[in-house]
Amino acid sequence: MLAIEEVRTLGERRWALPLLAALAAEGGGARFVVLLNRLGCARSALASALDHLTAAGWIERNTGHGHPLRPEYLLTAKGAAVAERARQIETVSTTLGLGPQSFQRWTLPLAYELRGSARRFTQLKTELAPATPRALSLTLKQMMGQDLVSRAIVEDFPPAPIYGLTARGQELAQAI
Repeated sequence: MLAIEEVRTLGERRWALPLLAALAAEGGGARFVVLLNRLGCARSALASALDHLTAAGWIERNTGHGHPLRPEYLLTAKGAAVAERARQIETVSTTLGLGPQSFQRWTLPLAYELRGSARRFTQLKTELAPATPRALSLTLKQMMGQDLVSRAIVEDFPPAPIYGLTARGQELAQAI
């Protein structure tokens, strides 16, 4: 299982998760053009994700790059474990009909936090700081639309909404 910091790092860039999964599928390394064709994203988005993952210490540039068949980017030892988990998350996401465009920045961290039990919004806001209330609200609404999260009202004074994972959401959380 990934740590919450690793889950947050995966969620910070839309293409970080598919990029790590692609590097794992390619055997731990690939060239920029191969990754660009495999992911189908914009060059700037791929470059941003590569920079982000390099800063996290999960990938590195190949110092021996130069031959057309040598990979340009390689997984580090630290990144190999995360990449394998990213590959599993992507497999489950595909099974659920979710693509990279389906994930917002806080989708994976929310699924991670809700995996144990249902929570109130204020609890999620505290646990996922520095996420803004608006970002969490929009992500929860999107996840409810994807049938990953359910919302129930607790009959208390005052009534309070409580958020929990659906069966589909549990599948995603187990992959994380």
